[in-house]
Amino acid sequence: MTIPRGTAQSPKYQRLAADLRRRIAEGEFTAQAALPVESELERQYGVARNTVRLAVDVLVNEGRLVRLQGKGTYLREHPVLDHRAYGPTLRPLPRDPQTGTRDCLAVPTAVYLGEAAEAGRELATDFEMMIVRARVDIAERLGLRPGEAIVVRRQLRLLDREPYSIEESHYRAGLAAGTPLMEPDPIDGGDEAVLAALGRTEIGAVDHLVARMPGPEEAQWFQGGPGVPLMVQTRVTYDRRGPVRVIETRYSADRSRLVYGVGDLTARALVPAPATPVDPARADAP
Repeated sequence: MTIPRGTAQSPKYQRLAADLRRRIAEGEFTAQAALPVESELERQYGVARNTVRLAVDVLVNEGRLVRLQGKGTYLREHPVLDHRAYGPTLRPLPRDPQTGTRDCLAVPTAVYLGEAAEAGRELATDFEMMIVRARVDIAERLGLRPGEAIVVRRQLRLLDREPYSIEESHYRAGLAAGTPLMEPDPIDGGDEAVLAALGRTEIGAVDHLVARMPGPEEAQWFQGGPGVPLMVQTRVTYDRRGPVRVIETRYSADRSRLVYGVGDLTARALVPAPATPVDPARADAP
């Protein structure tokens, strides 16, 4: 086995890392078995041990591989949860008792709980409420001046005790004042129940999706690999009077997949997603 040729400026270890990426993508390695040891890769490619080590370092820093002390080097994989972000129903959802709808705009918490239960996983949530100054982008989306006070309701979601997402709902202070949205606790029926009681039932939304690297605090909470980005979904919801709230949800990209349905999907044959191998780094976890 030889290292594919690259550009004249491409170091040998980077070309070796590229070929290992190819082999990973083609399914040659699995999460259950360790990759070949450095001496074996050295023999396969006819390169020095340091070249192999540098190439593996690249893939570890990208979050593709993880070194386990005394066990070897494995694919770094997490079980991926499909989250139905928005759109026509792909699988039956309970009707919202207040609106009669099945759309996830009306019952997002129920959607998360249902998805976790269907996947055989346990969803837990830590809750916080804060009053902060609005960031420029949040203020623009809510029609406020930057720096105006807003109410933020934050949910830290964990799946099987592993960090899954950080969700923050941003409200105008005037909308939240005097309502349970100001309470530092979850609300029965979700925030949506309060909004409906206020006559601000959300009927539409616009999503913005970006990927970026986590900041220091986010990296500490998500406990992801050094090269694993975040998916950031920013949703602005509307009723007939204008914007209601901005929901910013951050997901670790190696554990989440957002699903959007478009059009009439009643005839869609639902094909179960392939099972995701167990991450060996967590095989011994309690």
